[in-house]
Amino acid sequence: MSGKLAAKVAVSAATYGIDRPYDYLIPEKMRKLVVPGRRVIVPFGRGNRRCEAMVLSVSKYEGTMQLKPIDSLMDEEPILTEKQLKLALWMRDRFFCTVYDAVHAMLPSGMWYRDGRQTVKDKTESYLYLNIPPEDAAEIAEQKRLRAPLQSSVLKLMVQIGQAPLKEVMYFTGASRGSINPLLKQEILRIEEMEVFRQPKYSRSSNADEIILNDEQRAVFEGILRQMDEKLPSAALLFGVTGSGKTSVYINLIKEVLKKGKTAIVLVPEIALTPQLVSVFSAHFDDKIAVLHSSLGTGERYDEWKRIRSGDVKVVIGTRSAVFAPLEDLGLIVIDEEQEYTYKSENAPRYHARDIAKYRCVQSGAFLLMGSATPSVESMYSAEKGKYTLYTLKNRYNKKNLPEVIVADMKKELKNGNGTYISEPLRRELEKNIESGKQSILFINRRGASSQVVCPQCGYIFTCENCSVAMTYHSANGRLMCHYCGNSMPVKDSCPQCGGKLKFIGAGTQKIEEELHELFPGTEVLRMDTDTVSQSYSHEKILSKFRDENVPILVGTQMVTKGLDFENVTLVGVILADQLLYVNDFRAYERTFSLITQVIGRSGRGDIPGRAVIQTFTPENEIIRLASKQDYMSFYEGEIQLRKALGSPPVTDMFVITVTGINEQSVVRGCIKLCNSLEKYLSDLENIKVLGPAPAVIAKINNRFRYRITISAENSKRIRDTIAHLIREFSKDKMNRGLSVFADINPFE
Repeated sequence: MSGKLAAKVAVSAATYGIDRPYDYLIPEKMRKLVVPGRRVIVPFGRGNRRCEAMVLSVSKYEGTMQLKPIDSLMDEEPILTEKQLKLALWMRDRFFCTVYDAVHAMLPSGMWYRDGRQTVKDKTESYLYLNIPPEDAAEIAEQKRLRAPLQSSVLKLMVQIGQAPLKEVMYFTGASRGSINPLLKQEILRIEEMEVFRQPKYSRSSNADEIILNDEQRAVFEGILRQMDEKLPSAALLFGVTGSGKTSVYINLIKEVLKKGKTAIVLVPEIALTPQLVSVFSAHFDDKIAVLHSSLGTGERYDEWKRIRSGDVKVVIGTRSAVFAPLEDLGLIVIDEEQEYTYKSENAPRYHARDIAKYRCVQSGAFLLMGSATPSVESMYSAEKGKYTLYTLKNRYNKKNLPEVIVADMKKELKNGNGTYISEPLRRELEKNIESGKQSILFINRRGASSQVVCPQCGYIFTCENCSVAMTYHSANGRLMCHYCGNSMPVKDSCPQCGGKLKFIGAGTQKIEEELHELFPGTEVLRMDTDTVSQSYSHEKILSKFRDENVPILVGTQMVTKGLDFENVTLVGVILADQLLYVNDFRAYERTFSLITQVIGRSGRGDIPGRAVIQTFTPENEIIRLASKQDYMSFYEGEIQLRKALGSPPVTDMFVITVTGINEQSVVRGCIKLCNSLEKYLSDLENIKVLGPAPAVIAKINNRFRYRITISAENSKRIRDTIAHLIREFSKDKMNRGLSVFADINPFE
């Protein structure tokens, strides 16, 4: 291509308000090197500050404007494919983010640069190679047997294996580097540096039992297989009760996908589920598996990404971000426990993994399978409308019964003088399990010891000075902590306002753990929450200890409600089952039903029937009643009618624009201005509601006030473009300095 060449690039320093492709001249010496998907350094802005940019396209430049030239290259080769660049542009349009936000989500953190250097370097290891024919080396080894026995041992080993890591050769022969150096000088051996991958340390099963599908599983498997054979991008919802064997169906489908030379992604909602799933999958797919999630070390995540990109990996297992895994020939994406809110990103780009999975399946002609015992209302509605094919597993594998459920009325417990958070029915059932050597799981959706510390005399509540929330008391360190900004302080001996005696209200995992130790002295209790699961692999250590050492009781937050499969667990307890019912969120009923149903399903997965105890102050509540019966369809039918009456997702979409700032009046003023502009731009549309501005559920976090505008409307390009335009104009307005604004579609907060 003769003449000048220019590259259109996405610049990392461009905020959403000024994000667009920028043109840069390609210097003559870089003409063959600057290609789409490769990062470069460019001068940006009036000060020509050097910053990163992603090359989107290259074309002949025939304009007259003087273009700034590209400074330098960052990568040795393109790191994004054409398909990935198209995905980044699609995300920019869909999720109100910059192109670089989308690129950032796709790449592991180890690939990013800091102070001009890549965060993580490739790991290399010295390998020893035999540099002469094996028969010659064997002869030399024999000659050295008496006068240089260590050199002789090294050569004999190398004759057998040909190549090996230097440190392993030294370990097995006892030779030092000094003993090996003469062999290197004589060119009998040579050393080369080879890249080695840092892989996560998981227990990997070596032997896989043959999966025998029952009639119900076989019907689902064959139905999905027929749909996949149509070779059209499509989606299905697998609605199966807890313990029905959905994972077995996933594995068999992946085997079929691999036979056709294609690859697969399996998404799970929690990091805690990853080790157990990796152990199961590795037994069937050996080292063709890679793992991606946020608890991996930066080097591990970077190397797993490289293994996937190299084509060595056929199956990727991970949490939300694994949906971006750079697999080629994608044939299947599985989203397990698809109802979970953790699949939705809370930071830019505010994507839902389900939407990215749909796009990738259309892009690759792959199949999307979502599975759950409690499908999201959105997914069941899509199945009802024919957008997804619905498959059902109505029975547990091998016809095992669902757990027997006992509902404990905590009002009666209080009347009977029981002021603890362990009801009498739950205490009795725990006692039975401890005596019989069976295990129990207790779920409470709050960490810490007490949710509030108050003064009953004057009503003073310890609240966070940075956020509009009460601080939680943590007995493990004797401090009050804010779960939003991390602020902490030691608990006072008395009320700072009136000097009165303080009262500790509410309970969390630490409080339940303390009460269990008081009720059952000498009985070991494990706790699993974000306080205990803070280091790499500690979730695996807790679960392994629970299983291998037969620890009687595991107490935890949402981490213990899904995916865990322990045959010796025959009892599940739900503490404060109704605490999520009365929050200001249209999904409150759905979340409560799902959590209770999922955690009940952890019980009775072995040969012995399971039991569950649901503790509640409102046993007559319809959601509690339906959850205790595991009656999802009755719940769904009532919930979808409520959503239709409210005009909330999935019946219509919800766009939320949030303005944040240090000064509350400025935030409100900015919100009102945005609201007026929205009503003006969208006045010709029917079936649209603009609500607000109103404070967010938590109005202040980390000293920034948060106000919101909610738009109830169909997710159309017109609506998205209007919101995007108003956000850009808002950011350019000098009156809005100090304010931040962002938009989200169908948020979970």
